[in-house]
Amino acid sequence: MKNKFKPLNSILIKPAGPDCNLGCEYCFYLEKADLFPDEKQHRMSGEILEVLIKQAMEQSGENIALTWQGGEPTLMGLDFYKKVVALEQKYGRGKVVGNGLQTNGLLLDKEWAGFLGQYEFLVGLSIDGPQHIHDKYRLTKNLQPSWKQVMQSAMLLLEHQVAINAMCCITSDSAPHASELYAFFKEQGFEWMQFIPIVERDKENHRKVAAFSVTAEQYGRFMIEIFDLWLRDFENGQPTTNVRFIESVFHTYVGLDAPECTLSKECGVYPTVEHNGDVYSCDFFVESKWKLGNIKQNRLVDMLNSPKQTKFGQLKSQLPRKCRTCPWLQHCYGGCTKDRIKDPKDSGLPRFCQSTIMFMEHADPVFKELARNWKAQQTSQESTGGVNYNAFKDFMG
Repeated sequence: MKNKFKPLNSILIKPAGPDCNLGCEYCFYLEKADLFPDEKQHRMSGEILEVLIKQAMEQSGENIALTWQGGEPTLMGLDFYKKVVALEQKYGRGKVVGNGLQTNGLLLDKEWAGFLGQYEFLVGLSIDGPQHIHDKYRLTKNLQPSWKQVMQSAMLLLEHQVAINAMCCITSDSAPHASELYAFFKEQGFEWMQFIPIVERDKENHRKVAAFSVTAEQYGRFMIEIFDLWLRDFENGQPTTNVRFIESVFHTYVGLDAPECTLSKECGVYPTVEHNGDVYSCDFFVESKWKLGNIKQNRLVDMLNSPKQTKFGQLKSQLPRKCRTCPWLQHCYGGCTKDRIKDPKDSGLPRFCQSTIMFMEHADPVFKELARNWKAQQTSQESTGGVNYNAFKDFMG
């Protein structure tokens, strides 16, 4: 059977590689510096940047999303991103380009905020909540706290009306504080929230997880509480806050593809480009085994559709019997591949199987009712000119 062609819709880019001005204890990417032993500092050159943007614009369809991530991508400096926009305008030929910047916020100032607002960058701001939670693990390399600087940057971004997605890592320490975290983000004006469960191997004993790793039961309880808080804030039958995981699951109830790749049937839909042009299957699998090539010699769309990337994407669908017979399979498809094949317990089961079952059993009746309401709206629109799937975003807040 011929593999389905994957269009180039999204690219994850690491312009400063694994370099960062923080030393977060739970970070999995700092160690990627070992892949580049001849470089002390990792920075994308102007030549690599232009090749990347040119390929992205020429090989994509009408829309393309570029996410600038790290390490810490603002280490490149603002002039780098001004050049990004100029190259997108040069090669874009009128297509819609979405830029996302995932940052710890430490280097942002008024000029950065003005630029990001002007060119409509979506900023994923890494902030783990109030100070006592955030500063537990998000410290500088000199073990200094970072919360106050991050909050100053957050206020600047909000003042310049920059779209912010609060990216909150959930650890064994923060999992019991769902209500406090949700209230904090609302109070600060963050209407978009993403909660990321953290699981890493212990650095001294790779056969077990690090102490900060959140357990499946903890994460399940956490997301149930977040769901109830999200539901409580509905106005006129619609949510007033957006929680990425909840929105993604709801997609699966109305026949739409989940925007979160962890809930897709297969993964491998976006390439990850390192600072030197090397391309990998996924940012969680930046390792020699899953290197697809380099943009100086290879085309992005070809690497995306290569046999190696197809093999990588299919890893997700190689699920144990328990998953294949699970009533919730169509809503999660086993979750993220890394949480199954990289989990030290080596059971082959998704690490967050229990949390997903807990969450789905709790939320399923509500999702079904919301789905009926949304589909009824679409049926009404069909009679007056067709279904408007853009209305989904309005429905979900």
